[in-house]
Amino acid sequence: MSQQVAPRATGTTGTPRPPHKHALDVAHPPPGPGNTRAVLLPVAVVLLIGTVFVSVYLAAFHAPRPHQLRVGTTEIGTAQAHLNQDLERVAPGGFTVETYPDESAARDAVQDRKIYAAYLGDGKLLYGSANGAAVTATVTTAFGSVAHAEHHELAVEDVAPAAAGDTRGLSVFYAAFGLVLAGYLFGMTTYQLAPRLQYRWRMASLALFGIVGGLLIATIAGSTGFGALPGSFVPLVTVIALMGAAVGGTTMVLLRLFGSAGVSLASILMLILGNSSSGGIMPAAYLPGWLRPLSEILPVGVGVRAMQGLSRFQNDGLTRALVILPLWILGAALVLYLKDVYRRETPAPERAAVPA
Repeated sequence: MSQQVAPRATGTTGTPRPPHKHALDVAHPPPGPGNTRAVLLPVAVVLLIGTVFVSVYLAAFHAPRPHQLRVGTTEIGTAQAHLNQDLERVAPGGFTVETYPDESAARDAVQDRKIYAAYLGDGKLLYGSANGAAVTATVTTAFGSVAHAEHHELAVEDVAPAAAGDTRGLSVFYAAFGLVLAGYLFGMTTYQLAPRLQYRWRMASLALFGIVGGLLIATIAGSTGFGALPGSFVPLVTVIALMGAAVGGTTMVLLRLFGSAGVSLASILMLILGNSSSGGIMPAAYLPGWLRPLSEILPVGVGVRAMQGLSRFQNDGLTRALVILPLWILGAALVLYLKDVYRRETPAPERAAVPA
């Protein structure tokens, strides 16, 4: 029995039209003999990233100590001078002391995370366990010495308690780390799986990733799940979605600008520097001076602070997140438009005719 063979497509002139080839349809060349670059480059790249990871995290957390950690007091005059001296003796350069007129103002400042603790004199300390175990240990130890110098026993009151589902104050770090990892992987796979996807659909995909990621993490970590982030659901979803889209968009930009090297750059910027400076493990005041400013500008640190504020600290950091995170997204969208659309649509200049 003869087999039917489908006719090949023809052009307008009747000549056979070559089949369309997609970038991912091209067959890979057969394996060839090894060379020094092919052998050494992957080893060098992954070891470099691993070395940066170990170095950054050890620099940040091997022996953390506070640097100008904000605390408050209602004491004035000689009593406050003695307080400053005692704190400087316990942790040189570790604290910045602000003065409040009464206990109510100091309590509000701790609950808003304007300060991390408030000493009211006579051995009484207000603090917030939602700041994490490291901060709690720091302030109770330091002000315990202050109270002892005043011949008092330290009496503490937790005015910003940790959530019941987050007794160690670390859940926000793990939630953010998972989202950042997902954003990094999205930024890579969107160009690997669909290198010719139109710009508007790629931006739609980025928006969908952010929204669904925000819904998933807020549902899992929020009041409907583990109760680790018991903030208002819609604002929490909004912040998480913006943070995920910012990380994904930045990864896409680095990939388009620097090719395969952009993957490594994105892992260093977002996964290593972003997560280590996020404040999810301990506040930025515990970080080395060179790492501290990143918590104020990278999407991870900005988003983590807003997530913590929504959950336990009267929306601290929310306004900043709603300004900075969209700027990251818009910046990424602009660069990708210039790279993927504008350059393609700009006609090449015509060459001047050469006279015979």
